[in-house]
Amino acid sequence: MSDVRVIIQRDSEREERVVATGTTAAALFEGERSVVAARVAGQLRDLAYEPADGDEIEPVDISSPDGLDILRHSTAHVMAQAVQELFPEARLGIGPPIKDGFYYDFDVAQPFHPEDLGRIEKRMQQIQKQGQRFARRVVTDEQARAELAGEPYKLELIGLKGAAAESAEGAGAEVGAGELTIYDNLDAKTGELCWKDLCRGPHLPSTRLIPAFKLMRSAAAYWRGSERNPQLQRIYGTAWPSRDELKAHLEFLAEAEKRDHRRLGTELDLFSIPEELGSGLAVFHPKGGVVRKVMEDYSRRRHEESGYEFVNTPHITKRKLFEVSGHLPNYDESMFPPIQFEGQDYYLKAMNCPMHNLIFRARGRSYRELPLRLFEFGTVYRYEKSGVVHGLTRTRGFTQDDSHIYCTKEQMPDELDTLLTFVLDLLRDYGLSDFYLELSTRDDSPKFIGEPEEWAEATEALRQAAGKQGLELVMDPGGAAYYGPKISVQAKDAIGRTWQMSTIQVDFQQPKRFALEYTAADGSRQQPVMIHRALFGSIERFFAVLLEHYAGVFPPWLAPVQAVGIPIGDAHVPYLQEFAAEAKAQGLRMEVDSSADRMQKKIRNAQKQKIPFMVIAGDDDVANGAVSFRYRDGSQKNGIPRAEALGEIATVVRDRLQV
Repeated sequence: MSDVRVIIQRDSEREERVVATGTTAAALFEGERSVVAARVAGQLRDLAYEPADGDEIEPVDISSPDGLDILRHSTAHVMAQAVQELFPEARLGIGPPIKDGFYYDFDVAQPFHPEDLGRIEKRMQQIQKQGQRFARRVVTDEQARAELAGEPYKLELIGLKGAAAESAEGAGAEVGAGELTIYDNLDAKTGELCWKDLCRGPHLPSTRLIPAFKLMRSAAAYWRGSERNPQLQRIYGTAWPSRDELKAHLEFLAEAEKRDHRRLGTELDLFSIPEELGSGLAVFHPKGGVVRKVMEDYSRRRHEESGYEFVNTPHITKRKLFEVSGHLPNYDESMFPPIQFEGQDYYLKAMNCPMHNLIFRARGRSYRELPLRLFEFGTVYRYEKSGVVHGLTRTRGFTQDDSHIYCTKEQMPDELDTLLTFVLDLLRDYGLSDFYLELSTRDDSPKFIGEPEEWAEATEALRQAAGKQGLELVMDPGGAAYYGPKISVQAKDAIGRTWQMSTIQVDFQQPKRFALEYTAADGSRQQPVMIHRALFGSIERFFAVLLEHYAGVFPPWLAPVQAVGIPIGDAHVPYLQEFAAEAKAQGLRMEVDSSADRMQKKIRNAQKQKIPFMVIAGDDDVANGAVSFRYRDGSQKNGIPRAEALGEIATVVRDRLQV
C-alpha cells in the first residue's frame, strides 16, 4: 500500500505527516474528541474523508462556527428521522442550521402541539444513544429522484441544483452547484439503513456525538419562504457542545423572554399592534408616546446644535422618482405595490433620500453652503414578509431619523469623521456603550451600480473614518447598499446581544442620477458627495432595543412617569399634589396615586410600572415640609426636604443617570 503526504494546519502551525493511503481524517485527529470535521482546500469534509497526496487539512472543532453548524445540522437530521418515525405521513422540507440552533420544515396534516414536541424529543434521545452513523453517498440526479420519489419537496430541490439553490431559503444545506449527495443514518452494529436525507453535509460521524439538544417550539412557515407556496410546519431546536452550554443558553433565553419588548410594551402600556391595522403597523399609547417624544426631542436638539437643517417630505410619490433613484429596479421587492391614481402609479415612500435630493436640486447651490445637512423624522413603508415581521424591530411602517449630508470630496473625510463621532456619542447618551463597526462593501453581484473606482474611493474614506474611533472593524463583503458602501454601528445590549444601530453610507451614484450640482469656488459646476445617515435606524426599532436593554427600567430621563406620589392616607393627597405641581413646573413628569387602594398596593403598582421615584408622604413629612423616597430597588430615604427632593429628581433627569 502506497503512502500519501498530508499537511496538518492548525492556526499558524503546519505539521507534515506521511500516512498510508486510505487513512481517514478521523485517524489523523484520533483522540481529539472535539474535532468533528476537517477543512480540505477550503471545503468542509466528513471525518470519513480519505486525504489525497498533498492535501492541507485543518481540524474543525465542535465549538467553532463551522463545528456548531455541523452539530446543529446533524441534530436537525435526527429530529427529522424522529418525526417521520412518529408521523409516517410527514413529508420533508428543509432543515438548515441557524444562529444558536436549527429547524426543519414538515408537510403534515395537522400542526404540531407541545406534547408532540415532547414525544419527538424523547425519540431523538433514543436515536442519539443508538449511535447511528452518518454515511455520505454520491448519487446522480436520476438516482436521487428514484430514492426520494415520495418526497415532493426534495424532488423540487434536485431541480434547483446549482446557483438557483441559494435563492431558496435554507436550500444551500441540501444541494449545491456540484454533485448531489444523500446521507444515510446507519445502525451502528448491523449497518442497516435507519433513515436517509438529501444533504450536502458534512455531518458528525455518529449521533452519539451530539452532546446536548432541546426542541424549542413549532410555527408555520411557507415553503422556500414564499407566501405563494404551501404552508409547512417548522420545528425549531437548539444544540450545544455541552450540557452546561445548553443550560446557559436556556437561561439566556429566559432572561431575553423577560426583556421581550412585545411583552413589556403590553405590561407597561406603551404600544400595541392592532389586528385592525395589520401586521407590522404599531400605535404608541400615551406612555409610549412620552418615551418616543423624549427620544425625538433630545435627538432633535443635538442635531440643531450640530448644524442640521430640518425638512419634511410627503408619504407618497409618483413612480418616476423611485425609477430615477434606482430603488424600483433594485429594491422593488421591499416596496408596497403601486396605487393607481389619475392614470399614474404612486408609491408609498420606502426611502427619504430621493425626496431630499429634490430639496437640494430645488435651486442653485454654492460651495459656500456645503456641507448641507438635511434632517427629517420621515415615516417610510416597506413590504416585509409576514414571517419576518416582529414587534417593533421589524415593521412595515416606521419613522427614520434620516439625514443626508451633501458635501465636496475635499470635505468628505472630515465630515465622515465628525459624523461617526456624533453618532457614537449620541448612542452613548441613550445608554449604549459597547460597540464595534461593520464595513459593508460591494462584490461581483450585478446589483451594484457605479464604477469600481468610485466604490474604492468611498470605501477607503469610510475605512479611514472608522479607524479613528479605536473600535473593532469587521468586514462585510457584498453587504453594501446597491449605490454605495456603508458603516454600520453594532451595539451590544445589557445581556450581550448585538443590534445593528446607526448606518453611514457614502453615495456617488444618486447625485449623478439626480444631476445634483453646486457652483465651485472657480465657477465650475461640480457634483456633491451624498452621505446617508440614520442614527436610530428607525425610532420604533430603537425604542424596542432600549426597552429590552433596560428591561423596561428606563433611566428617569426616558421614563414615561418619573415620579409618583404615594400618600400614606387620604389626608396627605393635597400635600403630594402640591409637590407634583412644583415638579411639573420644573418640567418633570410626576403623578399622584389618589386611588382607594391601600398604600402597599400603590407601591406594588408603581414597582410593576417601573417608576424611578416613589414619593411618599405622611403626617411627619407634612409637618416638616419633607417627603420620603422609595426607589425601584426597594431602598428608602426618609425626611428629605421638599426642595432637596425636587433637586435630586431634577439632577438625575438632567444628567441622564440611572437609579
